[in-house]
Amino acid sequence: METTLPPSALAGLKVVELGQLIAGPFAAKTLADFGADVVKIEPPGAGDPLRNWRLIKDGTSVWWQVQARNKRSLALDLKDKQAQDIVRKLAAEADVLIENFRPGAMEGWGLGPEALQALNPRLIVLRISGYGQTGPYRDRPGFGVVGEAMGGLRHLTAEPGRVPVRVGVSIGDTLAALHGVIGILLALQHRHRTGQGQVIDVALYESVFNCMESLLPEYSAFGAVRGPAGSALPGIAPSNAYLCNDGGYALVAGNGDSIFKRLMGVIGRNDLAADPALADNAGRVKRVEEIDAAIGEWTKTRSVDEVLAALDAASVPAGRIYTVADIAADPHYAARGMLQQVTMDDGSQLTVPGIVPKLSLTPGGHRRNAPKLGQDTDSVLREIGLTDAQVAELKQRGIVKDASQP
Repeated sequence: METTLPPSALAGLKVVELGQLIAGPFAAKTLADFGADVVKIEPPGAGDPLRNWRLIKDGTSVWWQVQARNKRSLALDLKDKQAQDIVRKLAAEADVLIENFRPGAMEGWGLGPEALQALNPRLIVLRISGYGQTGPYRDRPGFGVVGEAMGGLRHLTAEPGRVPVRVGVSIGDTLAALHGVIGILLALQHRHRTGQGQVIDVALYESVFNCMESLLPEYSAFGAVRGPAGSALPGIAPSNAYLCNDGGYALVAGNGDSIFKRLMGVIGRNDLAADPALADNAGRVKRVEEIDAAIGEWTKTRSVDEVLAALDAASVPAGRIYTVADIAADPHYAARGMLQQVTMDDGSQLTVPGIVPKLSLTPGGHRRNAPKLGQDTDSVLREIGLTDAQVAELKQRGIVKDASQP
């Protein structure tokens, strides 16, 4: 299904996506959501492995319907020299090329940035890898979970004294993708001034490390190695998850000085609100266990709904821990357009996440569903000048594939 929308912020931007799975494709998806023409190149056999990840509907992952929306699919065997020539032709007319292979793979195909930018000096190349294109670890395989661990996140994600756990989503890949998008937009601004493209080198572990807040300067200044703190926010109090009498948890962030006093008033602890030793965060951190215990004694006699209603009335930031069922039923999500209904090719409806960020004049949009493997092979190849006979010969040799082929 295709939908006509007003011109978007990136309308006219031509992007070639050579990545697979998460990081590179997420970066390209973000550009596609805002109007970029993304040609996704994937292997002719099974395509991007994400097509078959997690829950499958009618032979295709429903995750694919998010990760590949607004893109065109060109099924192409990159190991073949004729296929590599096709990539060169696409790159010669493109604004951006995105790849997330192991360092050296593109050069091995004759498709490294130097070769492509010799054909198109305006080309911006985003390279996402586990450890970056340089350094002693560059040749190691690096998936998102490894980047999360090396970047410092996994060590913090646990209850004290227990095994570190995964965040629950592929946050390392996603952070790398978003850093890549930032890099592309910066490079486009530079190209606007100079006409010159450049290479963006994004490492998974560095993208995670960039979000580690004060971790390193605290170690540098004090030798402090921050450890896991469970649901608490280390060094900032009170901010934690508190058990309620219905078995759920309420997240309460009462760490502003005036907010803390209002919170203590709600829970009937005006003695703590008036205590001068607790008037600022430094004092509250020293007595965080006492404060957490007082809040917990109050929450355990009430349901999550009762806790949130009382705190909302006092303008104390608080919230519930949402499951996806909570998200799907939430009126605020719906009002903000974050529960988007799309019509699949068979006429069924699928709810997918809406598009962020929200631009007032050139918002993103869902223009077309995720493509079938090779759905756009013929049209893309004709756009770069191949004849019907040439396309047929490439199909016969298995170098390309279209959606009609088994």
